[in-house]
Amino acid sequence: MSSDAERFPSRMQTLTTRVVMAGVFLGAVVALALNVAFSWTDTLAGSGAGGGEGKLSQAAQQAFHSPPGTCLTWDAKDASDAHQVPCAQPHLFEVTTVVDIGAKFPAQAPFPSLDQWQDIARQQCNSDVRPYLGHSLDPYGKLTTNLLRPTSSQWSGGDRQLRCGLQFAGPGGGLQPTSGAARDQDQSMVWAPGTCLALVGKGVGDPVDCGKPHSYEIIATLDLKSHFKDGYPKLDDQKEWLDTECNKAAKDYTGGADLTAKKLTLGWDSREQESWDAGSTKVNCKVAAMLQDGSGFQAVTGSVKGQAATGSDSGSDAPPPSSKSGGN
Repeated sequence: MSSDAERFPSRMQTLTTRVVMAGVFLGAVVALALNVAFSWTDTLAGSGAGGGEGKLSQAAQQAFHSPPGTCLTWDAKDASDAHQVPCAQPHLFEVTTVVDIGAKFPAQAPFPSLDQWQDIARQQCNSDVRPYLGHSLDPYGKLTTNLLRPTSSQWSGGDRQLRCGLQFAGPGGGLQPTSGAARDQDQSMVWAPGTCLALVGKGVGDPVDCGKPHSYEIIATLDLKSHFKDGYPKLDDQKEWLDTECNKAAKDYTGGADLTAKKLTLGWDSREQESWDAGSTKVNCKVAAMLQDGSGFQAVTGSVKGQAATGSDSGSDAPPPSSKSGGN
């Protein structure tokens, strides 16, 4: 087994450091991830909670008032086209339950702050997820619980109905389309081989063209359950198997490129017991360039599939540091 084929440092885990975007139907949608921090982007903040309900199309109005089991999508650059779609088609949000918070927020109550919305989402949107799915939600999986709320003008008019739902947000916060009802989806946080994820600071962002600077490139998707048939494998057992299998995948994907000579490191995901119990058994093999001090990723440009990708000059010819802990 390769001595440099180690998992990426745990502080680089994307499953536990995802920053989830606050999506907006011109102020009608606030997507609040319950297990991670959320952030306003300049574009979303510019939409504002009082962006004007009158600007919403009839389809968008209908989308906001969707019943449980409805799947919704919209243009990331213009949420005014929000509309319902069959869940079999690519979509950005699936409504899981409708709640009314009028008892706690009577007519005279001011419009809640973002912190209050996050608290409301925690209180209202967690308990109904398991009954809706029929199984556990993977706490480290691709689906996170979020909230659709009224606009400030709707709130002033007495609207206190909220839509809890599920969505897939990338590590950079951008919403990613999924297909199929949430209860039928594999929750494994994996990307298709050939996907490159942006470099944001020293960390990981959303998918980008591999010709642009990126943090790492996905080279394979493997199913742990294909090998570990008798139950959840310990992390060390996962590592031992994936060290072998990801090296095989790297040779196939790159045509036998020498990753070390290119200052690139082979890594892979691991799965926790909670994910395994929720049915998430798939993992990615991936290639990245680590900073010399191990504090994060450095930019890689080009796909390793064509053997052209190289890590940026880190000021040393030494190979990237290895790590015995962490993943993803």
